[in-house]
Amino acid sequence: MRLIIMDNADKVSEWAAKYVAKRIRHFNPGPDRYFVLGLPTGGTPLGMYEYLIQYYRAGDISFKYVKTFNMDEYVGIPRDHVESYHYYMMTNFFTHVDIDPNNAHILDGNAVDLHAECMNYERLIEEAGGVHLFIGGIGPDGHIAFNEPGSSLASKTRVKTLARETLEANARFFDNDIEKVPKQALTVGVGTVMSAETVMILITGSHKAFALHKAIEEGVNHMWTVSAFQQHPKTIILCDEDATLELKVKTVKYFKALGAVHEKLIEDNSDS
Repeated sequence: MRLIIMDNADKVSEWAAKYVAKRIRHFNPGPDRYFVLGLPTGGTPLGMYEYLIQYYRAGDISFKYVKTFNMDEYVGIPRDHVESYHYYMMTNFFTHVDIDPNNAHILDGNAVDLHAECMNYERLIEEAGGVHLFIGGIGPDGHIAFNEPGSSLASKTRVKTLARETLEANARFFDNDIEKVPKQALTVGVGTVMSAETVMILITGSHKAFALHKAIEEGVNHMWTVSAFQQHPKTIILCDEDATLELKVKTVKYFKALGAVHEKLIEDNSDS
């Protein structure tokens, strides 16, 4: 596991975008060889998407031969609802780059058979050859995607009933009315993300500091689902200074001392 500590949230976004761009370029995708990318929603990755759009417009990267799989979607709200993750991805990323819409996969929260939709999503990931890089964010309670505290760490894509804390956190997107927040979502499982070649988790803000502590300084615990990625062979946790407030000083010093090593991960002449 690598913990990469940046000065602020914007630097986190920039580093993440550079890493994504480098991975795609080095993969050299083509018509018979797609790079497969797992994508998150929410406030934390917005800056990363903005940088990726800049790189695309500058001609530094193409998404023509990239397939994407988003982490989750609410159940029961229209795709064009401003708080649906379909709307989020189209507005903040997909319509600004050259990705083929048929290659941008998002779970359908309005499917007639939600269980079948989840099973099919896993099949599509498998048919794509698996995810090369899965990017995620976390909640203050350490959940990744909608894998709430107590979720199985071997879970696959499924229907999930949302915890009260998640409903309260997301109420700000629904006129601060918790009753308007969908009570269920479709989500990839912890096991789904664990099966990716590389996992990169973005964590910013002091309100995520305790979750980061639980993620890396204590043992694997299904009540803090992000902690599962201690056991992934290629995990990158990318955070800002504010998110380190609950970490031990020696933990922060150790990972900061590896700064030069971490910078090589986004250098085009490096194979790291």
